[in-house]
Amino acid sequence: MKRALKYVFQLLLFIGLISSLALPADARGNSHAKGKEIPLKVMSFNIAHGRGQDGVVDLQRTAEVIRTSGADIIGLQEVDKHWSSRSNFVDQAKWLAEDLGMHYVYGANLDLEPTEEGNPRRQYGNAILSKYPILHYENHHLTTVFVPGANNEQRGLLEAVINVKGNHLRFFSTHLGLKDEERLISAEEMIDIIDASQKNSIIVGDMNARANFPEMERLTERFHDVFAEKGMDEAFTFPAPWIDPETGETIKTPSSRIDFILADKNIEIENAEVVTTSVSDHLPIVSTFILKKEKPFYNGQGK
Repeated sequence: MKRALKYVFQLLLFIGLISSLALPADARGNSHAKGKEIPLKVMSFNIAHGRGQDGVVDLQRTAEVIRTSGADIIGLQEVDKHWSSRSNFVDQAKWLAEDLGMHYVYGANLDLEPTEEGNPRRQYGNAILSKYPILHYENHHLTTVFVPGANNEQRGLLEAVINVKGNHLRFFSTHLGLKDEERLISAEEMIDIIDASQKNSIIVGDMNARANFPEMERLTERFHDVFAEKGMDEAFTFPAPWIDPETGETIKTPSSRIDFILADKNIEIENAEVVTTSVSDHLPIVSTFILKKEKPFYNGQGK
């Protein structure tokens, strides 16, 4: 009798399991089932190591701009890490992430010995902040075209694979160089790096180039230029506005669009805007995308 009851109990459990699997994913407690639309707000912000147009370095002001924007993922450029007294040797990406309660990764493009033995290395580069977990990251150094006497700063493309409610998105932050030839080479290298994966990609950064430059035309053959898609070709981002507090005279007004958000052409763009602020010499830009839940391609190596 006991054995018979045991078999009946096991049968009932089995029937219950099969029935639960037959339910839609949402009914099983997954609020982001396949096909569910997920809004995602991203930002690109060259923070100029926290130095505002008034010459004051204040990361709290930078953090407040990011917080107020409501961005979920932020690509930062010109970020110091124990760099020098100009930013009080602060690890700026870590500081911002802790203040905002976000995950973060950092990619050093300049990496120098400390000024005093025993101190951390002095680094300068790009960062990514994320409300969502970061599964993997890699900093790709881009080719430097060396010219005697010119700015020959190493440039990079920081990549993060981010789990956005089940979508494994590749997000990139970059800051391209000042030389035309170098930026064109960088554009080709960026496309090769991004095309190495099937995952959806969003790229943000200070490109040091206008939309009609050859390097940007090459990139926008492959990706959507979010602001151009929204008819905002004159959404200027540099230099950030500045009004002389003593005279009230407008000294600087934005005149160039050199900060960009690019996205794979199958990602739906909802909106885009430029954020007005004077906490950096660049204006931050934000865009909201609509992602659709899909089976992730992530294999543990970010490829």
